[in-house]
Amino acid sequence: MAIRSSVLLLSLALVLAISRTTQANDPDILTDFITPDTGSVNASYFTYSGLSAFFNPNPKNFTVIKASMTEFPALNGQSVSYAVLQFPPAGVNPPHTHPRAAELLIVLFGTLEVGFVDTKNVLFNQTLHEGDMFVFPKGLVHFQYNRNHNQSVIAISAFGSANAGLLSVPKTVFTTGIDDNVLAKSFNTDVPTVQKIELGLKS
Repeated sequence: MAIRSSVLLLSLALVLAISRTTQANDPDILTDFITPDTGSVNASYFTYSGLSAFFNPNPKNFTVIKASMTEFPALNGQSVSYAVLQFPPAGVNPPHTHPRAAELLIVLFGTLEVGFVDTKNVLFNQTLHEGDMFVFPKGLVHFQYNRNHNQSVIAISAFGSANAGLLSVPKTVFTTGIDDNVLAKSFNTDVPTVQKIELGLKS
């Protein structure tokens, strides 16, 4: 009886683990595509022009122009999306994660330093040149940095999800209301230092 109960509990735990894993991915659809509430579509529904004017040789700030399910509803159920990343000189895309997708980045213009940290805390760091590609595995913390102080960078990222999600590490940690004492102890610093970081991220 005890063995049967243990097997039942183990089976239940396995089912829960599998269901949680599958929830982190885009669902498989049973049709060619998902139609909008209106029910009728033509070729325009599958066309998106939001990236047509992305090229800005002199961006003032780091900017992202997305083509995800939110901007382009035809991507719903297709497990793919794009983003154009524009870096000013010395611009950075701070450490962040995409919980629902891997990211495949290609540099179109300039030179870009990229990297991610795996679950063993090993940093994989690389400098990319025009035409180089780099993959950021799903869910791992990663960053991009334009080390050049004179030239901007343009890159395009493809994601294996129509809605990859984004968790910015600095903002998630320092601007979501976690107690300053918890943060001070976690980062082995003091509360005034934590508050200074928080203030900088809110401005």
